Amino acid sequence: MSWFYQNKIILVLTGILTVLLSGTEKSSAIFGRSLKQSPVKTRMSPGEFIILSGGTALRKWENLRKEKYQHDRWWGNFIRPARARIQELQNEYGNQCEITWLVYKPSYESRSNEDGKPLISWIESVRDKYKIRLQWISKGEDIINYINNGKNRAKTKIAGFEYYGHSNRHAFLIDYSNRIIGVSTVWLHEEELKRINRSSFLRKSKCISYGCNTGESMAKKWRKATGISMRAAIGKTDYTNPLKPTVVSPGYWNNSFLTDLQFIKHPFDPKLPQKVYKTGDLLRRDQKGLYYFVGRTDHLS
Repeated sequence: MSWFYQNKIILVLTGILTVLLSGTEKSSAIFGRSLKQSPVKTRMSPGEFIILSGGTALRKWENLRKEKYQHDRWWGNFIRPARARIQELQNEYGNQCEITWLVYKPSYESRSNEDGKPLISWIESVRDKYKIRLQWISKGEDIINYINNGKNRAKTKIAGFEYYGHSNRHAFLIDYSNRIIGVSTVWLHEEELKRINRSSFLRKSKCISYGCNTGESMAKKWRKATGISMRAAIGKTDYTNPLKPTVVSPGYWNNSFLTDLQFIKHPFDPKLPQKVYKTGDLLRRDQKGLYYFVGRTDHLS
């Protein structure tokens, strides 16, 4: 986010880490506007892409938390970015791209009852719109079973695996704060990854975890088990961007002074729990409204 005055060089504050959702929930398959179709020719899909969406918390538990610690006020935090990723893959590889979407069903059933909305039907409408394979799961071992045996892995290798959901540094928390506040009752722990058959993956498979802290330990165990590197977050992940989660930096390493100096409250709404980062960039705005980078206000680059 930035602010400025016309024809003056100013210090730009950029990097608002999150954009709050409006809270409006739509029943359409796309949960908002679709991504623009790519004009370029699609490539042949190299294999199967697996997208895993963990479960949402119950609103009654979220209401007991302080606002800055609330996670799932909106039920679709792990559904919307998965849908966006499905579109990206189909834009790149065409409608024949093999995509399997694993979704933890019990939490969406209970959240559906709580909200009084047909969440299961809405999720299934994504499957129908994009003609993908939707695989409901109910326990952590379902994930490994699908990786190993969901398809004939001699013929169909896994080209990509992505996780959207709650986690800690050691596990995907497939259920979190749904049955019990602040507690996970269904998970995939890093020690279970050794049961994965590494031959299920292509050698150049792309694996990503958008779960908090999974880059601190679980990603290492994933590579050890599968032979495939996993790109994962060190620190928290923010899902308030409706299309793509972002990694939230807690500040400078072992430097609370710089953290307090550079990570500040939102200038337009100080009540927001998220902060913005002062980059120190200098920009100039011309009469046409275009902006030009002209330098720095500090020695950092």
